Amino acid sequence: MRILLAGASGFLGTRLADHLTADGHRVTRLVRRPARTGDERQWNPTAAQLDPAVGADADAVVNLAGAGVGDKRWNDAYKRLIRSSRVDSTTTLAITIAGLPAADRPTVLLNSSAVGWYGNTGDRVVEEDAPAGEGFLADVCRVWEAATRPAEDAGVRVVRLRTGLPLHRDGGLLKPQLLPFRLGIAGRLGSGRQWLPWISMADWLRAARFLLDRDDVAGAVNVVGPAPVTNAEFTRELARQLHRPAVVPIPALALKVALGGFAQEALTSARVLPAVLTRAGFAYHHPDLPSALHAALND
Repeated sequence: MRILLAGASGFLGTRLADHLTADGHRVTRLVRRPARTGDERQWNPTAAQLDPAVGADADAVVNLAGAGVGDKRWNDAYKRLIRSSRVDSTTTLAITIAGLPAADRPTVLLNSSAVGWYGNTGDRVVEEDAPAGEGFLADVCRVWEAATRPAEDAGVRVVRLRTGLPLHRDGGLLKPQLLPFRLGIAGRLGSGRQWLPWISMADWLRAARFLLDRDDVAGAVNVVGPAPVTNAEFTRELARQLHRPAVVPIPALALKVALGGFAQEALTSARVLPAVLTRAGFAYHHPDLPSALHAALND
Protein backbone atom coordinates (compact mmCIF):
# COMPACT_ATOMS: atom_id res chain seq x y z
CA MET A 1 0.00 0.00 0.00
CA ARG A 2 0.94 3.64 -0.45
CA ILE A 3 0.45 5.17 2.99
CA LEU A 4 0.52 8.87 3.83
CA LEU A 5 1.58 9.36 7.46
CA ALA A 6 1.18 12.51 9.57
CA GLY A 7 2.94 12.59 12.93
CA ALA A 8 5.72 10.36 11.64
CA SER A 9 8.32 11.84 14.00
CA GLY A 10 6.37 11.10 17.18
CA PHE A 11 6.48 8.27 19.71
CA LEU A 12 3.99 6.12 17.79
CA GLY A 13 4.63 7.49 14.31
CA THR A 14 8.32 6.61 14.11
CA ARG A 15 7.59 3.02 15.08
CA LEU A 16 4.60 2.70 12.79
CA ALA A 17 6.58 4.02 9.82
CA ASP A 18 9.31 1.44 10.43
CA HIS A 19 6.72 -1.32 10.96
CA LEU A 20 4.87 -0.54 7.71
CA THR A 21 8.07 -0.13 5.70
CA ALA A 22 9.35 -3.48 6.97
CA ASP A 23 6.10 -5.01 5.71
CA GLY A 24 6.86 -3.70 2.23
CA HIS A 25 4.52 -0.70 2.15
CA ARG A 26 5.54 2.70 0.79
CA VAL A 27 5.28 5.32 3.52
CA THR A 28 5.26 9.03 2.70
CA ARG A 29 5.83 11.26 5.73
CA LEU A 30 4.22 14.67 6.10
CA VAL A 31 6.61 17.24 7.58
CA ARG A 32 6.21 20.92 8.46
CA ARG A 33 9.73 21.90 7.40
CA PRO A 34 10.91 21.68 3.77
CA ALA A 35 11.12 18.08 2.58
CA ARG A 36 14.64 16.64 2.70
CA THR A 37 14.15 13.14 1.29
CA GLY A 38 12.09 11.48 -1.40
CA ASP A 39 9.67 10.00 1.11
CA GLU A 40 8.76 13.38 2.67
CA ARG A 41 6.16 15.97 1.65
CA GLN A 42 5.75 19.38 3.25
CA TRP A 43 2.46 20.63 4.65
CA ASN A 44 1.24 23.36 6.96
CA PRO A 45 -1.81 22.16 8.91
CA THR A 46 -1.98 25.38 10.93
CA ALA A 47 -2.79 27.17 7.66
CA ALA A 48 -4.76 24.19 6.24
CA GLN A 49 -2.20 23.79 3.43
CA LEU A 50 -1.63 20.41 1.79
CA ASP A 51 -1.09 19.74 -1.91
CA PRO A 52 -4.08 17.63 -3.03
CA ALA A 53 -1.76 15.61 -5.25
CA VAL A 54 -0.12 14.25 -2.10
CA GLY A 55 -3.42 12.84 -0.93
CA ALA A 56 -4.28 11.49 -4.38
CA ASP A 57 -1.04 9.49 -4.37
CA ALA A 58 -2.06 7.50 -1.27
CA ASP A 59 -4.12 4.36 -0.79
CA ALA A 60 -4.45 5.09 2.94
CA VAL A 61 -3.85 8.00 5.31
CA VAL A 62 -2.77 7.65 8.94
CA ASN A 63 -2.88 10.75 11.12
CA LEU A 64 -1.04 10.60 14.45
CA ALA A 65 -0.18 14.32 14.63
CA GLY A 66 -0.55 16.23 17.88
CA ALA A 67 1.46 17.87 20.64
CA GLY A 68 2.41 15.45 23.42
CA VAL A 69 -0.15 15.44 26.22
CA GLY A 70 2.36 14.58 28.93
CA ASP A 71 5.40 16.33 27.47
CA LYS A 72 5.07 19.64 29.33
CA ARG A 73 3.38 21.16 32.34
CA TRP A 74 -0.07 22.30 31.30
CA ASN A 75 -0.93 25.96 31.17
CA ASP A 76 -3.54 27.70 29.06
CA ALA A 77 -1.20 28.17 26.10
CA TYR A 78 -0.14 24.52 26.06
CA LYS A 79 -3.74 23.36 26.35
CA ARG A 80 -4.57 25.45 23.28
CA LEU A 81 -1.66 23.79 21.45
CA ILE A 82 -2.82 20.29 22.44
CA ARG A 83 -6.22 21.05 20.93
CA SER A 84 -5.19 22.98 17.82
CA SER A 85 -2.39 20.59 16.80
CA ARG A 86 -4.93 17.75 16.67
CA VAL A 87 -7.90 19.54 15.17
CA ASP A 88 -5.90 21.48 12.55
CA SER A 89 -4.09 18.41 11.23
CA THR A 90 -7.26 16.32 11.13
CA THR A 91 -9.29 19.07 9.46
CA THR A 92 -6.61 19.66 6.82
CA LEU A 93 -6.40 15.97 5.92
CA ALA A 94 -10.15 15.34 5.97
CA ILE A 95 -10.98 18.35 3.79
CA THR A 96 -8.16 17.58 1.35
CA ILE A 97 -9.30 13.97 1.00
CA ALA A 98 -12.94 14.97 0.58
CA GLY A 99 -12.02 17.46 -2.15
CA LEU A 100 -10.39 14.84 -4.35
CA PRO A 101 -12.24 13.15 -7.22
CA ALA A 102 -13.81 9.92 -5.96
CA ALA A 103 -11.42 7.78 -7.98
CA ASP A 104 -8.39 9.50 -6.43
CA ARG A 105 -9.42 9.41 -2.78
CA PRO A 106 -7.60 7.14 -0.32
CA THR A 107 -9.86 4.32 0.78
CA VAL A 108 -9.24 4.73 4.51
CA LEU A 109 -8.27 7.36 7.07
CA LEU A 110 -6.92 6.06 10.36
CA ASN A 111 -7.09 9.07 12.64
CA SER A 112 -5.69 9.15 16.12
CA SER A 113 -7.92 9.85 19.09
CA ALA A 114 -7.64 8.74 22.71
CA VAL A 115 -9.44 6.99 25.54
CA GLY A 116 -9.64 10.48 27.03
CA TRP A 117 -12.93 10.57 25.08
CA TYR A 118 -14.63 8.79 28.00
CA GLY A 119 -13.47 11.10 30.77
CA ASN A 120 -13.42 9.68 34.28
CA THR A 121 -15.40 6.43 34.26
CA GLY A 122 -14.50 5.28 37.78
CA ASP A 123 -15.04 1.53 38.04
CA ARG A 124 -17.58 1.49 35.19
CA VAL A 125 -16.57 -0.56 32.14
CA VAL A 126 -16.91 1.37 28.85
CA GLU A 127 -16.83 0.26 25.23
CA GLU A 128 -16.90 2.22 21.98
CA ASP A 129 -20.61 3.04 22.18
CA ALA A 130 -20.18 5.05 25.41
CA PRO A 131 -20.75 8.81 25.06
CA ALA A 132 -18.03 11.39 25.52
CA GLY A 133 -17.28 12.23 29.12
CA GLU A 134 -16.37 15.50 30.78
CA GLY A 135 -13.07 17.30 31.17
CA PHE A 136 -10.46 18.91 28.97
CA LEU A 137 -9.27 15.80 27.14
CA ALA A 138 -12.81 14.57 26.57
CA ASP A 139 -13.63 17.93 24.98
CA VAL A 140 -10.49 17.73 22.82
CA CYS A 141 -11.38 14.22 21.68
CA ARG A 142 -14.91 15.31 20.80
CA VAL A 143 -13.80 18.07 18.39
CA TRP A 144 -10.82 15.99 17.19
CA GLU A 145 -13.04 13.12 16.10
CA ALA A 146 -15.66 15.48 14.63
CA ALA A 147 -12.95 16.97 12.38
CA THR A 148 -12.82 13.69 10.42
CA ARG A 149 -16.40 14.20 9.23
CA PRO A 150 -15.65 15.66 5.75
CA ALA A 151 -13.72 12.51 4.77
CA GLU A 152 -16.45 10.27 6.17
CA ASP A 153 -19.16 12.23 4.35
CA ALA A 154 -17.18 11.77 1.13
CA GLY A 155 -17.41 7.99 1.50
CA VAL A 156 -13.95 7.31 2.92
CA ARG A 157 -13.74 4.64 5.61
CA VAL A 158 -12.70 6.50 8.76
CA VAL A 159 -11.33 4.70 11.83
CA ARG A 160 -10.88 6.74 15.00
CA LEU A 161 -8.12 5.18 17.06
CA ARG A 162 -9.03 5.71 20.71
CA THR A 163 -5.60 4.76 21.92
CA GLY A 164 -4.85 3.92 25.54
CA LEU A 165 -1.36 3.92 27.07
CA PRO A 166 1.15 2.17 24.77
CA LEU A 167 3.95 0.59 26.78
CA HIS A 168 7.55 1.06 25.65
CA ARG A 169 10.65 1.92 27.64
CA ASP A 170 11.51 4.82 25.30
CA GLY A 171 8.37 6.90 25.74
CA GLY A 172 4.75 7.25 26.71
CA LEU A 173 3.60 6.25 30.19
CA LEU A 174 6.59 4.06 30.97
CA LYS A 175 9.71 6.11 30.23
CA PRO A 176 9.34 8.81 32.93
CA GLN A 177 8.62 6.16 35.56
CA LEU A 178 11.65 3.95 35.01
CA LEU A 179 14.30 6.02 36.80
CA PRO A 180 12.20 6.69 39.96
CA PHE A 181 11.25 3.01 40.11
CA ARG A 182 14.85 1.89 39.71
CA LEU A 183 15.86 4.29 42.48
CA GLY A 184 13.14 2.90 44.74
CA ILE A 185 11.40 6.26 45.10
CA ALA A 186 8.23 5.53 43.13
CA GLY A 187 4.79 4.25 43.90
CA ARG A 188 1.14 4.52 43.02
CA LEU A 189 -0.36 7.82 41.90
CA GLY A 190 -2.92 9.24 44.28
CA SER A 191 -5.24 6.54 45.59
CA GLY A 192 -4.04 4.01 42.98
CA ARG A 193 -7.64 2.95 42.36
CA GLN A 194 -7.86 4.59 38.94
CA TRP A 195 -7.97 2.20 35.95
CA LEU A 196 -5.23 2.29 33.29
CA PRO A 197 -6.09 1.20 29.73
CA TRP A 198 -2.63 -0.03 28.65
CA ILE A 199 -1.55 -1.78 25.43
CA SER A 200 1.81 -3.22 24.39
CA MET A 201 3.61 -1.34 21.64
CA ALA A 202 3.72 -4.47 19.52
CA ASP A 203 -0.04 -4.89 19.77
CA TRP A 204 -0.69 -1.22 19.04
CA LEU A 205 1.33 -1.52 15.83
CA ARG A 206 -0.38 -4.76 14.89
CA ALA A 207 -3.80 -3.25 15.57
CA ALA A 208 -3.07 -0.29 13.30
CA ARG A 209 -2.00 -2.66 10.54
CA PHE A 210 -5.07 -4.83 11.17
CA LEU A 211 -7.38 -1.81 10.86
CA LEU A 212 -5.77 -0.66 7.62
CA ASP A 213 -6.71 -4.01 6.08
CA ARG A 214 -10.16 -4.58 7.57
CA ASP A 215 -12.55 -2.73 5.27
CA ASP A 216 -15.48 -3.88 7.42
CA VAL A 217 -14.35 -1.88 10.48
CA ALA A 218 -15.07 1.85 10.75
CA GLY A 219 -15.79 4.42 13.42
CA ALA A 220 -14.38 4.45 16.94
CA VAL A 221 -12.02 1.65 17.95
CA ASN A 222 -10.55 1.33 21.45
CA VAL A 223 -6.91 0.45 20.86
CA VAL A 224 -6.24 -0.93 24.33
CA GLY A 225 -5.36 -4.26 25.89
CA PRO A 226 -8.15 -6.65 26.88
CA ALA A 227 -7.39 -6.55 30.63
CA PRO A 228 -7.17 -3.04 32.14
CA VAL A 229 -5.59 -2.76 35.58
CA THR A 230 -5.62 -0.20 38.35
CA ASN A 231 -2.70 2.12 38.89
CA ALA A 232 -1.85 0.22 42.08
CA GLU A 233 -1.75 -3.08 40.18
CA PHE A 234 0.37 -1.52 37.45
CA THR A 235 2.76 -0.15 40.06
CA ARG A 236 3.17 -3.53 41.77
CA GLU A 237 3.82 -5.35 38.50
CA LEU A 238 6.34 -2.81 37.22
CA ALA A 239 8.18 -2.91 40.56
CA ARG A 240 8.21 -6.71 40.45
CA GLN A 241 9.71 -6.81 36.97
CA LEU A 242 12.33 -4.20 37.88
CA HIS A 243 13.09 -6.00 41.17
CA ARG A 244 12.62 -2.76 43.10
CA PRO A 245 10.29 -1.64 45.89
CA ALA A 246 7.41 0.72 45.11
CA VAL A 247 6.50 2.07 48.52
CA VAL A 248 6.48 5.84 48.02
CA PRO A 249 2.98 6.86 46.89
CA ILE A 250 2.71 10.21 45.12
CA PRO A 251 -0.12 12.26 46.68
CA ALA A 252 -2.63 13.97 44.41
CA LEU A 253 -1.56 17.37 45.76
CA ALA A 254 2.07 16.75 44.77
CA LEU A 255 0.95 15.80 41.26
CA LYS A 256 -1.00 19.03 40.94
CA VAL A 257 2.06 21.05 41.94
CA ALA A 258 4.29 19.18 39.49
CA LEU A 259 1.96 18.78 36.54
CA GLY A 260 -0.49 21.65 36.71
CA GLY A 261 -3.69 20.96 34.79
CA PHE A 262 -2.45 17.58 33.58
CA ALA A 263 -2.56 16.21 37.13
CA GLN A 264 -6.33 15.73 37.02
CA GLU A 265 -6.01 13.70 33.82
CA ALA A 266 -3.20 11.62 35.34
CA LEU A 267 -5.58 10.66 38.14
CA THR A 268 -8.49 9.88 35.81
CA SER A 269 -9.89 6.36 35.81
CA ALA A 270 -10.71 4.79 32.42
CA ARG A 271 -11.81 1.16 32.51
CA VAL A 272 -11.91 0.78 28.74
CA LEU A 273 -12.39 -2.48 26.80
CA PRO A 274 -11.56 -3.15 23.11
CA ALA A 275 -14.98 -4.42 22.05
CA VAL A 276 -14.58 -3.65 18.33
CA LEU A 277 -11.16 -5.28 18.03
CA THR A 278 -12.36 -8.31 19.95
CA ARG A 279 -15.43 -8.77 17.74
CA ALA A 280 -13.27 -8.36 14.64
CA GLY A 281 -11.06 -11.25 15.76
CA PHE A 282 -7.89 -9.34 16.60
CA ALA A 283 -5.48 -11.64 18.46
CA TYR A 284 -3.22 -10.01 21.06
CA HIS A 285 0.41 -11.00 21.40
CA HIS A 286 0.38 -9.55 24.92
CA PRO A 287 -3.09 -10.01 26.42
CA ASP A 288 -2.07 -9.31 30.02
CA LEU A 289 0.01 -6.68 31.78
CA PRO A 290 2.94 -8.95 32.86
CA SER A 291 3.66 -10.02 29.28
CA ALA A 292 3.18 -6.47 27.93
CA LEU A 293 5.56 -4.97 30.51
CA HIS A 294 8.12 -7.70 29.91
CA ALA A 295 8.08 -6.87 26.19
CA ALA A 296 8.24 -3.14 26.88
CA LEU A 297 11.30 -3.52 29.11
CA ASN A 298 13.20 -6.14 27.14
CA ASP A 299 12.33 -6.09 23.42
